[in-house]
Amino acid sequence: MHDDLNRPQLVVAVIIPCYNEQSTVARVIEGVRASLPDADLYVYDNNSSDRTAELASEAGAVVRPCALQGKGNVVRRMFADVEADVYVMIDGDDQLDPADAPALVDTLLADDLDMVTGVRCSKAGAHRSGHAVGNRVMTGLVAWLFGHRLSDVFSGYRAFSRRFVKSFPAISERFEIETELTVHALELKMPVGERTVRFKARPQGNPSKLNAVTDGLRILFMISRLVQRERPLPFYGTIGAALSALSVGLAIPIFIEFIETSMVPRFPTAILCAAIMLVAFLAFTAGLILDTVTHHRRETRMLEYLRIPSLVSRRGARAPMVAREAADQRP
Repeated sequence: MHDDLNRPQLVVAVIIPCYNEQSTVARVIEGVRASLPDADLYVYDNNSSDRTAELASEAGAVVRPCALQGKGNVVRRMFADVEADVYVMIDGDDQLDPADAPALVDTLLADDLDMVTGVRCSKAGAHRSGHAVGNRVMTGLVAWLFGHRLSDVFSGYRAFSRRFVKSFPAISERFEIETELTVHALELKMPVGERTVRFKARPQGNPSKLNAVTDGLRILFMISRLVQRERPLPFYGTIGAALSALSVGLAIPIFIEFIETSMVPRFPTAILCAAIMLVAFLAFTAGLILDTVTHHRRETRMLEYLRIPSLVSRRGARAPMVAREAADQRP
């Protein structure tokens, strides 16, 4: 009993990015208060034109503004400003059930993880067909490029350790932030996990801010940037190999004609082949140089990650959350 009294209590912070969520934000806050009554609760208002900030404040959350538009900018600001041991991020649109938050925190602490992703288990109609297909395709692409460790790359419902949050160098501006969060964990080989969470359709009168086409293109561009940044040798090596194959393909007829006639009548094509091969060589060289830079940058991020005390170093600490028995009685 004496040891229990001396154990430090972990600080849990729930962070909610919001943009024009006046119809749902109070309900989300109430749900979070019921499931994690001792957690600190922050709402970051991203230039809402409605009463989101006012209603969030009335519901008891600490409301802070974020002037740069876009969810990625909001997440970067939240991670920089909020101090806690455990972070739970949930959207303010009431599609995700706050009652699932204790399960995410429990998994994070019990398995000593750095990120737990809420894998959305939706009822019929909760996901628009275009979004559902895009989610599966993009998740498969990220898994193929960076590793098969997570099954819902775009979930906005996650729990993080302080180590993760304070070592995350966010560059995203909009909805591609979830992809960057996932790749950051995979590239540093952090221990990660998943828990199934409930997902429902958006309330009427609260349309989605996600555009399947424009935001899908942004996510594809972000994936390509992350591949170029985190896998430069395969990225530039593939470009170099393609250019080399093109150069050789164009040169074969010239070599055949030279063997048969001892002449090279198509000098422009020969010069083009040499130029393409030179660019291919430069691509290979760039990949080798950037691969060295990437390894150094990854080591720097890992050192920053290791500099932050882990949750296991506070062994025996207890997180404020509702009783597991109460969670088990949920429908």
